[in-house]
Amino acid sequence: MNILIDIGHPAHVHMFHFFAIEMQKRGHQVLFTCRDKEFEVALLQSFGLKFVNFGKKSTSTIGKIADLLKFDWLEWRVAHRFKPDIFLSHGSITASHVAWLMQRPSIAFEDTFNMEQIRLWKPFASIILTSAYEHPLKSPKVMRYAGYNELLYLHPKRFVPQQTILQQLGVQPHEKYVIMRFVSWNSTHDRGHNGISLEHKRLAVKQFSKYAKVFISSENPLPDEFEPYRFSIAPERMHDAMAYASLIFGESATMVSEGVMLGVPGIYVDNTGRLYTKELHDKYGLCFNYTESDADQQAAIDKGVDLLQRNERSLPNYPNMIDDHIDVTAFLVWFIENFPQSERIMRQNPDYQYRFK
Repeated sequence: MNILIDIGHPAHVHMFHFFAIEMQKRGHQVLFTCRDKEFEVALLQSFGLKFVNFGKKSTSTIGKIADLLKFDWLEWRVAHRFKPDIFLSHGSITASHVAWLMQRPSIAFEDTFNMEQIRLWKPFASIILTSAYEHPLKSPKVMRYAGYNELLYLHPKRFVPQQTILQQLGVQPHEKYVIMRFVSWNSTHDRGHNGISLEHKRLAVKQFSKYAKVFISSENPLPDEFEPYRFSIAPERMHDAMAYASLIFGESATMVSEGVMLGVPGIYVDNTGRLYTKELHDKYGLCFNYTESDADQQAAIDKGVDLLQRNERSLPNYPNMIDDHIDVTAFLVWFIENFPQSERIMRQNPDYQYRFK
């Protein structure tokens, strides 16, 4: 089987790399297509995965529209040579379009529910895999699974953190540290967002530094005053670093959710929020969600200080969260290898997936 995986974000490399390695062990051919965004290329190289780089994305509105056509064309050229049996992605417009043109099945994960993007690929996708919580995407194509995207690569059966990262970070085994993450707000669904203000970023660094070492990861260039806190490690070791942190704080829902999967509390600041961080808070109390208002930004910092003042991490429901969900990579390997029979099995008996715990 030939499997073409289109990547739109560095997190998607993490999502599918265990799956790709397992499928290759089973004799299948896997090829990734990507854009030159942040660490995508570096991650694909570090995992030894075959890929084709389509170049950089545009940041302007007109450029984004042009990119839709350009990336569809480039994907079609690659697919014409590779001859995929199936396309896989996290809500990729490009993969869904080209799969439809080639009359091949397209399997898409979805967890952000940005409808302005979904409208562009949903009509062309074959199956849409979503988590089991309630969400606004209503379609017979939707298939719910008991898990989160981040469990594809951070389920305890898949990922074991390496403590050697502590020496690289310059922290002691029991020393507390915080990872702060700031995003660029350049995506189409980011319009109208300002994120955490410079004043509150400054305050958060000051307050957190009283109780822990502070590291900052940022998509945009950092102001000079934050340079001493810059987080400089190889991207493939980010999850090692996160696993031993005391807190993940910032504007990235993905990183906050990743921290939770590793047993680390998180604080997410964003006006629209994410349904998965909401469930992780409401059902398990594993992360905390705040808006971008001045009052909420202050409350988020106060909550971070409260968590850091505690002697131990306070995540008593973490084992329950893991136990409630499946090893998503194992499920995906079965689902792709046995498609379309696997779809019929899941439609008739959704509990079949619990064989992959």
